[in-house]
Amino acid sequence: MQARVKTVDEINAMREGGKILATILDGIKKQVKVGMSEIEIDAWVENEIKALGATVTYKTPEVNFPNAICISTNSEIVHGIPTSYKFEKGDIVSFDLVITYKNMKTDSAFSMVVGEELKGAKKHLLNYTERSLYAGIDAIKGTARTGDIGYAIEKVLNDGKLGIIRELVGHGVGHEMQQAPEVPNYGKRGTGVLLVPGDTIAIEPMATLGGEAIKTENDGWTISTRDGSLAAHFEHTVLITDEGVEILTKL
Repeated sequence: MQARVKTVDEINAMREGGKILATILDGIKKQVKVGMSEIEIDAWVENEIKALGATVTYKTPEVNFPNAICISTNSEIVHGIPTSYKFEKGDIVSFDLVITYKNMKTDSAFSMVVGEELKGAKKHLLNYTERSLYAGIDAIKGTARTGDIGYAIEKVLNDGKLGIIRELVGHGVGHEMQQAPEVPNYGKRGTGVLLVPGDTIAIEPMATLGGEAIKTENDGWTISTRDGSLAAHFEHTVLITDEGVEILTKL
């Protein structure tokens, strides 16, 4: 199933919104410190979204998420509800944010380690997961199939001997926060939905230092690794172009 065709103005709105989103995520990296709570970051993000002229997407009736941003810590993979938990040295924290600007949505995420140099197994996890994101993006050559993207992501994560979260996928984005097509983080070349210039998708590999099984926590939102292993998540919204691909959520 193909997504609805976007107008030039809608694509430009996503470009502008993507820069706003990238600015906010870059600001988070400078804000996060040991002893700061998840809800403090959430409040800062909500203020920034509004100050930069965009709209908080997660708290709309269509989504009904209780906060402005998803914050997932350590074994939490995605959709973490911000709490009063205070970041500790060495925590792996993933920040996943969707904003709406001029009625168009963009989506991006990154993971970081709090308060210490990136090293060892944590460095391996974050580096390979982020590398797999860019491998998926590089697989787009003007046109591509979702299986081409998934294949490229899967190869990098397999090379890193990481657990691949297969039950959660990337997706189309733009008019809605999540729309067709699904973009799995695994696949076979030449299979899946054909992407064409004008399509916009969110590519978002998620990986673990352990197994691939997941569980949903009692809050109904937070998804964690079933074995308690550490997880990482990186994501960009990209535009398929005649030449290849344009990353919209990058400064």
